[in-house]
Amino acid sequence: RRMAEKDMTEKALESFNEVFSDIVNNLVFHGTRKVREEELEQSLLRTVYEGESGLLEQERDAAKYWKNVNVRIAYIGMENEAEPERDIPLRIIGYDGAAYRSQLYYEKDEEGKRRRNRNPRYPVMTMLLYFGYEDHWNQPLTLYDSLGKFPEELRPYVNDYKVNLFEIAWLTDEQVAQFTSDFQIVADYFVQMRKNRKYVPSKKQIIHVREMLQLMSALTKDNRFREICENEEEGEEIH
Repeated sequence: RRMAEKDMTEKALESFNEVFSDIVNNLVFHGTRKVREEELEQSLLRTVYEGESGLLEQERDAAKYWKNVNVRIAYIGMENEAEPERDIPLRIIGYDGAAYRSQLYYEKDEEGKRRRNRNPRYPVMTMLLYFGYEDHWNQPLTLYDSLGKFPEELRPYVNDYKVNLFEIAWLTDEQVAQFTSDFQIVADYFVQMRKNRKYVPSKKQIIHVREMLQLMSALTKDNRFREICENEEEGEEIH
């Protein structure tokens, strides 16, 4: 998959609530400010599952609970991909399944007996952010397509699973303009690269300078972002 450094830098920018909510509001709710940053709560990114070689860990790129006071409305995850990956539906099923399984935890009553948690259940949603700009995503986006051919008689008993794909480079100019966080700069870069194969830097002020530059350096082959990031780390003024 990707290098650990790249994973780390991707998660850093999206860990900020105003960035996370900005992405969700623009891509899922079509620009409506439905999710407020103060309603988001960080979720655990790592879960454990049983593999052929024993217990293994799986780690999400970003995930947060959307809450209304103390009630969880939804669990929202994000995965970042710079290149299409064939097995993405299988990976996201694992993430989402772990998030649903965590809702089955038990509590103990006054007598120490185990009782099932009675809190309302909430939906789990994962967004796949694709940053490729030369070609559209060309790998499976459903479980059926990932599996390939299997006995037709089994199809009614095998649940399909769909991936929620968002191709950042193919957003419209209007969609890019609706972002209010540093993600607007990220989206603008990839849209410009798709259209013109070159990038004219935005005049928008960067809030999370280091995290945004690290993300752009990790996702692209544009050395300008790495050079600026290195200068920023050395304390030089960024223009």
